[in-house]
Formats: sequence, structure tokens, C-alpha cells
Amino acid sequence: MPPLGRSRHPASPTRDHTSRPGSLIDPQTLFRIKSLQLRARAAVEGFIKGIHRSPYHGFSVEFSEYRQYTPGDDPRYLDWRLFARSDRYYVKRFEDETNLRCHLVVDASRSMSYKSGAYSKSEYARTAAATIAYFLTLQRDAVGLVAFEDRITDYLPPRHRPGHLRRLMGMLDREPQGKATDLAGPLDQIAATVNKRGLVILISDLLAPADALRTPLARLHSRGHEVIVLRILDPAEVGFTFDTPAMFQDVETGRELYIDPAAARAGYLERFAAHAAEIERICTDLGFVFQPITTDSPLELVLFDVLKARMRRAGGPARRAGPGRGAAR
Repeated sequence: MPPLGRSRHPASPTRDHTSRPGSLIDPQTLFRIKSLQLRARAAVEGFIKGIHRSPYHGFSVEFSEYRQYTPGDDPRYLDWRLFARSDRYYVKRFEDETNLRCHLVVDASRSMSYKSGAYSKSEYARTAAATIAYFLTLQRDAVGLVAFEDRITDYLPPRHRPGHLRRLMGMLDREPQGKATDLAGPLDQIAATVNKRGLVILISDLLAPADALRTPLARLHSRGHEVIVLRILDPAEVGFTFDTPAMFQDVETGRELYIDPAAARAGYLERFAAHAAEIERICTDLGFVFQPITTDSPLELVLFDVLKARMRRAGGPARRAGPGRGAAR
């Protein structure tokens, strides 16, 4: 049952389905893979394969450590493994310096434990974070992790060095304790701790009053960070797809309330939409990217959304500083 203590505020996540990569892995299938790192790897490899059949195949140039082979390139740098997977020739590029500093900020609060299907919002969010981390590591980018409940529970500074990704995956793989959420406090801590400008990707259900989010998000903005907000919701929360009157429980407070879905649906959806619109307005005002995602969405689309946001901020494929290069930092 979904928690009720904090206002439930849907606005149905929307995507341009015509722009999806060509080959997507069903999340139900993906989550049968028990290893988080193997799950992330499968999503990334599926993304790389699918993106070449997508209208946005330019992402493979802007955001990958590879570029397509052109006559005159040194054949010694052809990646034959990638050729075997994609049936296309790619030249591997080598960079000596880290390109990007990214902090993955992952909500591990109790509301994230909700699920209407086989896996929870928390499992989906942690897999999304692992997928992004795996991809950025392939690009030689520095990736760090901040996990929070009502406070920061885990912090790993961004690094790109042997063993770092394995450590990050290990932290993501730990089952969160799931306490009540205070988004404002941890975000304030992050703004105070993360001094070097970089990319901050917030992954949360954002089930908190919108007014409480405005100030801490503004502090991240004032620090000069580029921020992407990925809002993770269960499909049942978005559509309130309940039919039978029952006792509903707030997973954070334990409070129970008897609800007739037929009588409550209209008011619930109205409040949900109003709250989501306010969250999106805050992000838009601050120049942040806001993307609502439901847990039945393929993980490749999460990566696709992140890279699309990075390309938009970087000015698109016209920037020719080399593959994998986003906005100037």
C-alpha cells in the first residue's frame, strides 16, 4: 500500500516515445539479474546498442569514449569487441584527465521502499544510479555517491581510479534502513560539502512539501552546480490504480487510514498534479533539468534522459571538443 502521510501529488511522467533508443530491456527482465553491477552493465550495453538505431545516435559521439571509424584513422585503435556487439567500426579514444565530476544523490528513505510490483522505488533508484555510474566510469569521468534518509548516511567523493566503481556499487547494493525523509537537511549538507562545481543528479520520489525543497535546491544552484532531478515514482502512485476500499498505511509514520479509492481518486490526482507542477516550476526557475520517471520504464531511458539533458546544456553535437565531453566545467 502506498504511504499517505505526505501528500501524494502525481503528474504523469511523460516521454517522447518516438525518440526512444531502438532496443530496450524490460525492467522485469533486468531485475532478475541479482548482481547490481551486472544489471547496470546490461542496461548500459543495451543503451549503447540501441542508441545507434535511434534518431539521437549522435549521443554516441558526444558522450561515449568511442567515435565511428572514418577513412584515415589508425586501425590499431579499432575496438573489435564493440564491433562484435554492434557490427560497426569504432575507434577508441584515450583521455588523460577526468572530464566530469558527478555526484549521484540517492534517496534511501522509507517512502522509497514502496512497490506495487516485483521491485521497489529504492531498488529502481539504486539501479538507475549504478547504471549512470557505470556509464560515466566508461568515459573516465569521476563519479561519487551521496545516500540520504533524514540525514546523509553514505558519502563517497567523486573519483576515477581502480576499485572506485566497485566500492560505489557496494554502497548502492546495501539495503537502506528506510527512515523518514528530510530532503532539505541533506541537500543543505551537500551544498556545503561539495565545493568543486560539477554535475549533481538527484534521484528521489520528492515526497516532501515543495516549499521545503526550494531553498536547498537554490543553494545548489548558487554553488554553480549543474543539477538533474530524476523523480522516481511507482505507477500506482501516479495513476492511483486502486479499486477496492482498504486500509492504507503511511510507510514512514505507520499511520493507517481507511480509504475508498473511487471517492478519493479525483482529489488525490488533483493534489498530486499540483505538487508535481510546483516541483517542476522550482526546477525550471533554477535552470535544473526535471524528469519524472516511473519504475516500469526501461533503465536505458533513464540514461537516455540524462545524456539528452547533458547534450542540451552543452549545446548539442556542434561542440567538437571530443567524445564524451559535456558542458564546459
